[in-house]
Amino acid sequence: MRELDRIDPSLHVAYRLCRELNEQHGKTYFLATRLFPADKRAGVHALYGFARMVDDIVDVDSGDVDSELDLSGVDSGSSSHTQADRIASAKLEAFQRRIKGALAGEPLGESRTDLVLRALVDTTARYGIAHEYYYAFLHSMRMDIPGTDVFRSRYRTTAELSEYMYGSAAVIGLQMLPILGIETDRDAAVGPAIALGEAFQLTNFIRDMGEDLDRDRIYLPTEELGAFGVDEELLRHCRNTGDRDVRLERALAHLIAVTRAVYRTAEPGIDMLDPVVRPAMRTAFVLYREILREVEDNGYRVLHRRARVSQRRRLAVAAPRLAETGLLTLRTRVRR
Repeated sequence: MRELDRIDPSLHVAYRLCRELNEQHGKTYFLATRLFPADKRAGVHALYGFARMVDDIVDVDSGDVDSELDLSGVDSGSSSHTQADRIASAKLEAFQRRIKGALAGEPLGESRTDLVLRALVDTTARYGIAHEYYYAFLHSMRMDIPGTDVFRSRYRTTAELSEYMYGSAAVIGLQMLPILGIETDRDAAVGPAIALGEAFQLTNFIRDMGEDLDRDRIYLPTEELGAFGVDEELLRHCRNTGDRDVRLERALAHLIAVTRAVYRTAEPGIDMLDPVVRPAMRTAFVLYREILREVEDNGYRVLHRRARVSQRRRLAVAAPRLAETGLLTLRTRVRR
């Protein structure tokens, strides 16, 4: 079965755009998506397209968001940086208004933004996804924009970080649950789904520590870093000079151990899902967790290089699970 066989033909262009966004920007994620049964992929692509569109809004320099968003209320700031932040904030507010209207049934056009929203609205209706998850995601993205009333560039404790991670990570797992399908009580699956989103996000924070520092962001709790003698001055020194420091290595070893504990909380949730999606989720689980091993093997040099799982390893993990998915899908069709 092809991805769009059960979808209204008038929406095919919209879903294809979301798929293209996933393929272009989410290499590992897209590979895992290819392991899903065909009839589940389109919804996953729609969720990715929405998240990518919001990411492009927050990153003003991307220039990849419709100019038709109403920015009439943007104040011209005294500096280009301030103006860029105001534009990002205004675009996000306009995009949220557009989302609320679209989910309420307002007509949509053929722009890139509207095409993504058409796919999102259809996916939301077909799977009964709670609208609150989208607004929680937008709230966390607003926390990334300087000048907003919720902006944060540092998080002192894990508890402070949890507000950001709920919208940026936890709700992703919750959005996915109805698409993937569960074979147990939903309440039992919620905790592992949230944990998986958080594990992936914490892995990103560790892997992208250097790039985030260049953007004046420190997502890893400063209190946790400080317990090992790591402060912002040390981070910037190591980033600028290429020096290594045992204090930072110990802090990262601790945070990797914490993140692996979150993965352990998430792992039982895979067996709660529809059997045909389990191979794909295990692939994503294994590959993302291996980023932590790459960080260790690289000597914790996250301030100097980006840890990556090689394409060879990605294919080695994915190939046998692709065969498993095909077999499970065939058995499901026979039963039906």
